[in-house]
Amino acid sequence: MKKIYFIFIFSSIILILLSCSNALENKINLEGLNVVAPGIIRTPEERFVNLEDYPFQSNYMMIDGVRIHYLDEGPSDADPIILMHGLPTWSYLYRKMIPIFVDAGHRVIVPDMVGFGKSDKYIEKKSYSYLNHKELMKKLFINLDLNNITLMGQDWGGPIGLRVAVEIPEKFSRLIVSNGGLPSMPNPQAWIIKNFLDLNVWLNTPTSFQDLIALRNQVSEIDDEPSLIDGLRFFSRWIAHSYYAEDLDISGVMVLLGGLEKLSEGEKYAYEAPYPSSEYKMGANTFASFAMHELAENESYWKDVLDKWEKPLLVAFGENERTTYRLKQVFIDRIPNPTVVDDIKNAGHFIQEEAGEELAFLINDFIDGKL
Repeated sequence: MKKIYFIFIFSSIILILLSCSNALENKINLEGLNVVAPGIIRTPEERFVNLEDYPFQSNYMMIDGVRIHYLDEGPSDADPIILMHGLPTWSYLYRKMIPIFVDAGHRVIVPDMVGFGKSDKYIEKKSYSYLNHKELMKKLFINLDLNNITLMGQDWGGPIGLRVAVEIPEKFSRLIVSNGGLPSMPNPQAWIIKNFLDLNVWLNTPTSFQDLIALRNQVSEIDDEPSLIDGLRFFSRWIAHSYYAEDLDISGVMVLLGGLEKLSEGEKYAYEAPYPSSEYKMGANTFASFAMHELAENESYWKDVLDKWEKPLLVAFGENERTTYRLKQVFIDRIPNPTVVDDIKNAGHFIQEEAGEELAFLINDFIDGKL
């Protein structure tokens, strides 16, 4: 009891210090930014001209004062497949998979979350939250009147997309978990872990990109499957770097998290295209900081919905995935009858880049009941 009380007091002090630190952040200079509403900026369209392998038609919807971009490919009367991106990507991530789904007769919806891709971006970090991301996506799916949905969520597309699915499960026919998941934990463990992580973020601020690479290599040399403590140690430094980085290196992050050293110059530009300057990167800066938010609430949805899930659910991870691999076993252990395939060869965190076509054909077979 004394330990919990001590953690509570100490964590409260840390949170106060963090709040003061955030309050002292430099005021953003709006000069040169494409401001479309108070607190909201929009990437100029010319940044997206002639992107490599991205011939898709843009669609937009205004939700809660922000313009959300989404792709809507294939026959409009077909059951939809929704593909959810994570950090630091956008709908460009799914360019290799979309044509395969469309050729099979599926409708494909690929949204850009607020702060990413062609969607609007909040100017201030405090405007972003896990629940706000979730609510915007939920309203998008409802407003599009989507039903019989097959959902795939990777990286942060998992926690956000799956949270939407468990809140309105009647709209979803199938779930696909690929290098993502719905992190959960009951209280008081959830509260303790969150505050432990917040403390470590504070202790590790600032953390340079070079520090992150060195720590990743150090942890990898010790064990191919790092312990929970090692994982939290690395993740706290990653949050410290990503949240406070003055100009987050988008393609560098993709190399760090997924080992994508072989991206072409055109692909690197496409991933950087949404961010003409650092002021457009607040969504990317903040995403990782939500990792331990809503753990207890997510656990409630696990118990009420996912633990009883009788609809098809596919688990397909990359063999070189490290960021979310621990979540794979959770689905195997807790979902009543999941379809689990062998880890996809030569694929890491950004499985859409390294094995997108293979994964798309696999998903087509899953939808057709062939797995």
